[in-house]
Amino acid sequence: MNEDERAELDRLVPGPARPELSADRHRLLRGHLMSEIRETKPARARRGRLGWVAVPALAGGLALALVLSNGGGDGTPEPQQQAQSAPQNQEAPQQGTTTLNAAPVGAVQLLTQAADTAAGKPDPKPGKKQFVYVDSLVSFGGINLATGQTSIPKPHRREIWLSVDGSQWGVLKEEGLDGGKAVDPAGRKPGDSRPAPRTDGGIWLDPNPRAGLNGPTYEYLAALPTDPDALLKKIYEETKGMGPGPDQEAFVTIGDLLREQLAPPAVSAALYRAAAKIPGVTVVDDSVDASGRHGVAVARMDGAVRREWIFDPKTHEFLGERTVIVAEGSEFGKPGTVTGHSAVLGRTVVDEAGEEPPQKNA
Repeated sequence: MNEDERAELDRLVPGPARPELSADRHRLLRGHLMSEIRETKPARARRGRLGWVAVPALAGGLALALVLSNGGGDGTPEPQQQAQSAPQNQEAPQQGTTTLNAAPVGAVQLLTQAADTAAGKPDPKPGKKQFVYVDSLVSFGGINLATGQTSIPKPHRREIWLSVDGSQWGVLKEEGLDGGKAVDPAGRKPGDSRPAPRTDGGIWLDPNPRAGLNGPTYEYLAALPTDPDALLKKIYEETKGMGPGPDQEAFVTIGDLLREQLAPPAVSAALYRAAAKIPGVTVVDDSVDASGRHGVAVARMDGAVRREWIFDPKTHEFLGERTVIVAEGSEFGKPGTVTGHSAVLGRTVVDEAGEEPPQKNA
């Protein structure tokens, strides 16, 4: 391994910057490794992040050689280039300051519509000991650094149960993950509080008592500012120095917070309205999520890669995400190659980790 490869490996698999991101929580982040692969060098190694890297707090697949089990993409041609154009490398004058309505009008309008839709949702008001359940299809590409071989598997099912207040063990069920090896019974000691391995293929996720932007709980999200300016200021300040720049890091962070959690309607709406204030956010008229649903998307460029949040064109409901190569030179393929996408199939609150919502059993 030469120095460039070693530096790339160090960037993709940074040491945990937050002590609360345990091995199990990092395992959850693995499926979003592709979200962390960049064509430009970040100012500083990123923390392991949600959902959706070397391991997520909200959403996950990385073997030691960075061969992912939860990857995907169909390699379909890019349906359309961005409908709006904007300076792609534009950054906020100062991290922590907010530029009002910095995104093109089309993106501001779509995010405002998404915010209005989110604000009109009923407040779930879960109890502290309940769990947020998210059902989705995911597909994220990966690379084997030992061989240089890339992999973009097909979309697969992913179900997750996250403790509302972070005090309880969560559960992740995902095709390709071996729940029987999540906790080694031979390594258990007297007084060990970890649950025994699950028999249903699920993986236990550590409690999350110190939630944050990189690993939120419902309670953490509920405490965020509902004023978009104050919320965006907080995101800029807490992600200062991370990623390729403050604007891109803010966009990715908001996507992480929306991806695989549940939040009070006012907070979800504020996140969309905050995203509308990030420079460089544009509109893609036609995008497709991991389940094949077409929608309109807001997007932002990150080097040769475009990250998209996809919305139903009529209801403006969040459908999922997509990552597309839009310039030559990427090791994952030619322009138009989809390197990762997801589709949210359902979100709700349940009483027990691993419990299927009633409607799924009907």
